[in-house]
Amino acid sequence: MRRGEPDESSRWIRQGEFGGHKDEEKGGAMLDFRVKTFLSVCRLMNYTHAARELNLTQSAVSQHMAALEKHYGAKLVSFEGKSMSLTEEGMELQRVFQSLAHDELLLERRIRAISSQSALRLNVGATLTAGEYLVAPPLARYMAAHPEMKASIVSRSTAELLDLMAKGEIDCAFVEGFFEKSELSWDVLCVQELVCVCPPNSSLASRACSMEELLSAPLIVRERESGSRAVLEHALHQRNYGIDSFAEVMEASSINMIKSFVEEGLGISFVYDAAVRSDIRKGRLGEVFIREVSIQHEISFIRPKGSRFEETFHALFEGVKEEFDRLA
Repeated sequence: MRRGEPDESSRWIRQGEFGGHKDEEKGGAMLDFRVKTFLSVCRLMNYTHAARELNLTQSAVSQHMAALEKHYGAKLVSFEGKSMSLTEEGMELQRVFQSLAHDELLLERRIRAISSQSALRLNVGATLTAGEYLVAPPLARYMAAHPEMKASIVSRSTAELLDLMAKGEIDCAFVEGFFEKSELSWDVLCVQELVCVCPPNSSLASRACSMEELLSAPLIVRERESGSRAVLEHALHQRNYGIDSFAEVMEASSINMIKSFVEEGLGISFVYDAAVRSDIRKGRLGEVFIREVSIQHEISFIRPKGSRFEETFHALFEGVKEEFDRLA
């Protein structure tokens, strides 16, 4: 295929490519309705749920999937009992279609921005801790220096942001949790350490302890969907421990709440350094040094793989990274 020539899958970005349903997307995107059906099936792994989400009959969903399989000459999904999974061909098509779907939505915004001579608005996601303590200051400085770009910020867990990106509701995201690196384009903003904090008057403060010594203390953690909790659970699992290994576990949905609970003596917690370093310096929290253990994780900037707007995303990341390094 010559450079610049559209690949086979890009034909499906044009509404009604194979006839019929030309009015199904009145006033909406130009993405072919069968592609939207396929992406919904990929996300939900269930024809019935996809039909409900798209306000279609299950028969229509089956017909759309059959049309795609006929066109590409390959099975896109396989069934084992009631369990559905994507075939290798289906996974490849999902990756390409997700990129096309996202690019088409962003293209609409870019065309409107050009026509109205206004700034292009990107929908940027950020996990709660990364967004508030790491990304917000450099992103604000970058946007102030580049008025041609505006951003709407959405704060959610890593899993929720990945789902929003799959739906095309956000363009890119700064995340602290785990994601499948082979499915996305990504860059590392920084590496953060999960610091163990305790009440400032605790006997644990400024002590070097083993992880086993900490198990008798109450543990305060983020909710199950949190990226930082997933990082902690992974680190504990590598040492044959788990969240439930601690004497008592309390969940809190915000970092500020966790810090308040720890300060008042309700337990210990593991929080990214950027979120607690100032509190440790001011004596509001104590720091526990864990022997032979350093829990570190990357804060990453992710976006759809193979996007035609990679240059735009790369410029955003490089600008934010430059400002981040200046503030460090």
